[in-house]
Amino acid sequence: MFKRGFKTWCEQTAEATRRQRGMQPWEPVRARALAEDLKATIVTPRDLPALPFDVCQRLLSEHEDIWSAITISTRPPLIVYNPAHSEGRQNSDLMHEVAHLLMEHVPGTVYIDPKSRLVLRHFDADQEEQANWLSGCLLLPRATLLRIRQLGWSNEMVCEQYSVSSKMLNYRMHTSGVNIQYARRHA
Repeated sequence: MFKRGFKTWCEQTAEATRRQRGMQPWEPVRARALAEDLKATIVTPRDLPALPFDVCQRLLSEHEDIWSAITISTRPPLIVYNPAHSEGRQNSDLMHEVAHLLMEHVPGTVYIDPKSRLVLRHFDADQEEQANWLSGCLLLPRATLLRIRQLGWSNEMVCEQYSVSSKMLNYRMHTSGVNIQYARRHA
């Protein structure tokens, strides 16, 4: 689980990120913009000339549903994302990778399996959980979720405005406690 104070730090980081950009606490932040601030390059597998053609094809067709994005520790960092996913999913996937960069996580090992010729990786489960939490806060901070509830926005409207998936919105509403808090206030 998380160290004491980690969730608070994530919310504060989301707030500070908006403040540094001259934004209101509830305004949407796009992962691409934050990646740009971190000097990260964002590409798809097609943009990687060293990736064997057959591996690229498999990643973008028969295996498109089993991967989202990965950061390769080059200077500047390189984020490879799956263009087959929806815009909201891509934004979430990219923000997850941005979260890894913000927390200065050490990337896992990436390699091509010689038999299957698939790109495989090993990763740190704790770092993945941390990146999940921070990326959710960056996309939909608690203050934003409360404002959304107060304004009575539909889930579709929120997903479009904040470029997130309905899965991410539901996850944040649930894990932030906003659903429970709002239900108690309006019961």
